[in-house]
Amino acid sequence: MDIALKKNQSFRLSVDLIDRLKQLAKRQNRSLNNYVETLLLDAAYNEPNATTIAAMKEAESGALRNEPALDLTSIQAMEKSMGL
Repeated sequence: MDIALKKNQSFRLSVDLIDRLKQLAKRQNRSLNNYVETLLLDAAYNEPNATTIAAMKEAESGALRNEPALDLTSIQAMEKSMGL
């Protein structure tokens, strides 16, 4: 089993941000350090693939706002409203 080497580092963050991070960590029953480390690992190492990036750009552009709403009354109705 590999043991990850860790180093102490100081950051200056706003009091409001630290309070919010503490709240979010508590909701997940985690320490503030563990919660922030997990967020940073996710930001540093998880990059979306090309398909996801294209979908994100499409959503951000507002192109989907004019699409008709999905019919969620049944699976068949939903598929039909999706053009499947």
